[in-house]
Amino acid sequence: MVQELTSISKKTVAIIGGGPAGCICGKFLYEEGIDVTIFDKAKVLSTLLPTGGGRCNLAHANYDFKTLASNYPRGEKFLYSVFSRFGTNETLDFFRSIGVETYNQDNGRIFPVSNSSKDVREKFLKSLKCKVISENIRSVSTLKSGYELVSDKSKYFFDVVVIALGGHGGYEVLKNFDINIISPVPALVGLVTEKDFSEIAGVSLKNVECKINNKIYCDDIIFTHKGVSGPLIYTVSSLKARDKMPYKINLKIVNDFDFQKLLNNNPHKDIKNLLSSIVPKSFAQYLLDDLGINSDIKCCYIDGKIRDIIYKSLVDFEIIVSGRVPDGEVVTCGGVDLNEINSKTMESKKYNNLYFCGEVLDIDGFCGGYNLQNCWSTGYLAADSIINNLY
Repeated sequence: MVQELTSISKKTVAIIGGGPAGCICGKFLYEEGIDVTIFDKAKVLSTLLPTGGGRCNLAHANYDFKTLASNYPRGEKFLYSVFSRFGTNETLDFFRSIGVETYNQDNGRIFPVSNSSKDVREKFLKSLKCKVISENIRSVSTLKSGYELVSDKSKYFFDVVVIALGGHGGYEVLKNFDINIISPVPALVGLVTEKDFSEIAGVSLKNVECKINNKIYCDDIIFTHKGVSGPLIYTVSSLKARDKMPYKINLKIVNDFDFQKLLNNNPHKDIKNLLSSIVPKSFAQYLLDDLGINSDIKCCYIDGKIRDIIYKSLVDFEIIVSGRVPDGEVVTCGGVDLNEINSKTMESKKYNNLYFCGEVLDIDGFCGGYNLQNCWSTGYLAADSIINNLY
């Protein structure tokens, strides 16, 4: 075994990008005795800190690999082989191994018991023993044997290179390669609307439904000074990331109900107060003002026409989306074309010993830990493939 580790350590591996994917890849490689160096101009794992609102939503409680993969608008089929080898269970085992215990929320999102991204980062860094160089890699070029990396300060030579740059740019480093890059656009982002919701900014609605491509999605929304945001809106923005704007979405704010029966049972109640038993009071007022209906009118005076107008707004609330909130994206749609990558190894189909993992790939998932899961799984698979190749 000692001889094998000595032999394998003659091969050197560079990981460009010190985010979640690059670091988990580096950790697995180092633990097999491989000479691995992570390059990142920023602090390693700093991108982990804002995840999950600072609580680090590190995975989702989907344990079947196909069910897990179904939560990725881009990359679902590609991820079958990835998740079948390193899915949610393996992710939780990994975090337990570095001292991070977890719990499941009712909605399936998995968080550390500490509810702290900072705590997760500190424990991950403590377990990460490989070399880290704080430099910006500007280009990578093929050599007769291996690769040349050029940074702001120096040149480096490695046998194997892993690209783990994330989804927010950095594709210029691949300029010397014949690799197709699908132009990134924001996903999981707040949306700008034609209608002004500034007077109800901060108001949230629970369990709102939206039907897209004949599938119903249900989650919370929040109104903002620019439009709408929240988990359901992030899902919409992801599914419609490449749709031409403006586009229309219809929201079912409340499930079907017998509105006439409510009116009949509360004849002397103001319509605003009746609606406030169904939706937040400020939204009820906004809705009535927008429809041009007197909010103080008694329910007994609501005729069939007005009843139907109000009802339709509650079960089919129309929003025209005119843009995305600038610089608001959590994740991007786009990146390295998956047709360029072997899904069983994460290696380039055109270049030997060139690997990719994480959000640099054209893979993006919904909110709920899915994008970090992509990083953990593809990072592991790249490491495992390199280990097998070197042995």
